[in-house]
Amino acid sequence: MNSTCPFFVIGKTVCLSLVRIPFYFSLHQNIFDDIPDTYVALGAPVLAFWLMSFMFYCLDISGWQWLEKYRIHESKEVKSKNLATLWEVACAVIFQNVMQTLIGFAWLAEPPVISVARCQNEMEGLGRTLVLVVRGLFGEETGMKILEQWGPGMTHWLYWWGIPAAQIFFAMFTVDTWQYFIHRLMHTNQYLYRKVHSVHHKLYVPYALGALYNHPFEALLMDTLGIIIAEQVTHLSIRQAIFFLVYNTCKGVGDHCGYNFPFDPFQLISRSNSDYHDIHHQAVGIKSNFSQPYFIHWDILLGTRMTREDIQKRGQKVKMT
Repeated sequence: MNSTCPFFVIGKTVCLSLVRIPFYFSLHQNIFDDIPDTYVALGAPVLAFWLMSFMFYCLDISGWQWLEKYRIHESKEVKSKNLATLWEVACAVIFQNVMQTLIGFAWLAEPPVISVARCQNEMEGLGRTLVLVVRGLFGEETGMKILEQWGPGMTHWLYWWGIPAAQIFFAMFTVDTWQYFIHRLMHTNQYLYRKVHSVHHKLYVPYALGALYNHPFEALLMDTLGIIIAEQVTHLSIRQAIFFLVYNTCKGVGDHCGYNFPFDPFQLISRSNSDYHDIHHQAVGIKSNFSQPYFIHWDILLGTRMTREDIQKRGQKVKMT
């Protein structure tokens, strides 16, 4: 039973107690008082990219011996095998940052006013939908018992946790799907590979800053458009978009960092990592491991997955012949 309402279901509507704001949410119109959230959504991913890339760059030049066992390639391979200089990579990344920021200005709309009343109205609408679903699944009598006991808590959890998390995960799935098939097309279509995608593969040995080293057309088609589609399909709020854009950026940097650490926080929900993507950058795996940046289900389902064990087995077969 609700603390301020005698019943959860009252006629065709629902009664909810005062909104309980979770720790992660701010009722301020902007996260930072003097900076609109739309600007944060555009600037935060760029800042995250350069900070994280700089962190890995510092590791690269540190000379710390304990890092060597975590490097996927020896340091000298970066200079000897890569066909693009650090300066060329940095200039290309800056150009992409500027291009994506300008597109973001045109795309992102002003967010709605944040208020307790708006949250309350949206939760009540969600509660009415929940009533219909539970009654439909369990019948009138059993459904009402469930709703009166669990209805307010279920509505609160769905509104603040369940639905936002589902939106983020579906956005990840959308980006993965878009990037897998565009990425695979870039390798199967020789014209697209030679003129466009081969730019990224100038980095035979990936490193953090090179995560965004792409041909401008590829950056627009695979990265920018994929994010726009994911945001549109999943109806992310501006603050969900901020989180998603920053996380997506950091994941991309991590997948190109050149290290395979024993603990990677991104691995808590993702099986794609720097070692998995590194295989794709090698000659033996260039037609494999197209999945990025989160999950590898498309590689598994469509038979394009390659592991280090697969490479070893292939090497053993070559030796036997």
